[in-house]
Amino acid sequence: MSDKNEVKPAAGDSDFVIGRHPAVAALKSDQEINKVFLQEGLKHEAIAQILTLAKKRGLVVQTVPKTKLDRLVSHENHQGVVLAVAAFKYAELDDLFKVAEERDEAPFFLILDSLNDPHNLGSIMRTADAVGAHGIIIPKRHAVGLTSVVAKTSTGAIERVPVVRVTNLVNTVKALKDRGLWIFGTDMNGTDYRRFDATGPVGIIIGNEGKGIAPLLKKSVDEMLTIPMVGEVQSLNASVAASLLMYQAFQSRHPLA
Repeated sequence: MSDKNEVKPAAGDSDFVIGRHPAVAALKSDQEINKVFLQEGLKHEAIAQILTLAKKRGLVVQTVPKTKLDRLVSHENHQGVVLAVAAFKYAELDDLFKVAEERDEAPFFLILDSLNDPHNLGSIMRTADAVGAHGIIIPKRHAVGLTSVVAKTSTGAIERVPVVRVTNLVNTVKALKDRGLWIFGTDMNGTDYRRFDATGPVGIIIGNEGKGIAPLLKKSVDEMLTIPMVGEVQSLNASVAASLLMYQAFQSRHPLA
């Protein structure tokens, strides 16, 4: 059903999924959705699909002016679609190992050391989904978490890539090593990433956008990888660096026949 009443964000611990593709992915998943907001007057195949999916789930659909959606999501590019959802749920570390076990693959995790930009996290999630990574680990403090911006940037990957939030990355890395993972980090000095062999159980640490990997965490790394550059710019965006390493890992784990 639909109405044109004043938009009211869902009560309680909630967030938003914004954009057409992320909305479709959320509606097809088991994500708890409180309400669907659609921009009035829009006629598009994706909008029709969203309406159909919402109807199947028995969700409340509210049609509102674009200005109200703009205010609801702080002027993010919503494409005329906003879902009010329960706050994104985090996985447990054992869940990541379970994903790997179900796929009959050696564990392949991303460990993100205090990333602050939600667009970077969303982009990394998108690539992690593409290469078949089994999950992402982030710290609880001083780092971006799962937000509506992350969800939109991930274009639906947030529904497929489990994310674990931990209190202490150093202790978590130690626990991963105790369970057989080899931990790789990124640094200006290290092994050329094109020689990176990720055929076994591995974890890749991606450092903070400005400070890189924290010194104490760096001490727990088994091997440092470097991305050679010949231009004047001697650093890459965190999501770009992560993508290069993930695809090198993909290449070694899925070699050409």
